[in-house]
Amino acid sequence: MVIKSIFVEINPQKMKRRSVIIIAISILISTLFILTAFTEKKPRILIIGDSISIGYTPFVKKHFADRAIVLHNPGNAQHTGTGLEKIREWAGNGDWDIIQFNWGLWDLCYRNPESKSKGNRDRINGKITFTVAEYEANLDSLVTILKEISDAKLIFVTTTCVPENEAGRFASDVVKYNKAAKRVMKKHGIPVNDIYKASIPIHKKSGLGDDNVHYTPEGYEQLGRLISDYLSKRLK
Repeated sequence: MVIKSIFVEINPQKMKRRSVIIIAISILISTLFILTAFTEKKPRILIIGDSISIGYTPFVKKHFADRAIVLHNPGNAQHTGTGLEKIREWAGNGDWDIIQFNWGLWDLCYRNPESKSKGNRDRINGKITFTVAEYEANLDSLVTILKEISDAKLIFVTTTCVPENEAGRFASDVVKYNKAAKRVMKKHGIPVNDIYKASIPIHKKSGLGDDNVHYTPEGYEQLGRLISDYLSKRLK
């Protein structure tokens, strides 16, 4: 009876201690889990480009909301000349995992100071911003700089289509400039997300007309899917 009594008295104490230990361990595990969730580093993606990329970037951000941080360079990256001036500022201090970039629509644009068209576009009497050869050389320099200042994975996105009646651009020039860009990327071993052909039906259905290179929100959303799908594969 004495032995039984001692057992009865001691057992609840042991149980109580075990319960306290279990609770303490559970709290510790939960705390570690929360801290890990908050401190886990998300991949950082930088998108460099003109107004087309500005248009689809919000949809890319939405797609990667819980998986990655997606940012666009400040403002419009314009042409490769602007890129050479700004690339170190845009990409040099960001600790990027992926840098996706495009130049093209501004490079192949003809401008005339006397033109009344928006942006002084004038493919008849204007001057080309950068020839194909100049564009290719500028891209080569830009890629060299990017490799020098960042360890990020680099991805080039081809230039989207130009509608037939655009005031300052020739539709056929896009193919020439994209071919030049692909030569540069092949030289440097950089993957290319070629969205040019896909952009044609998207623009036909969801563009802002046959004289405008831009898109409706629906069009930008579709372009955003092309970008997000490709980036998803590169994040794996």
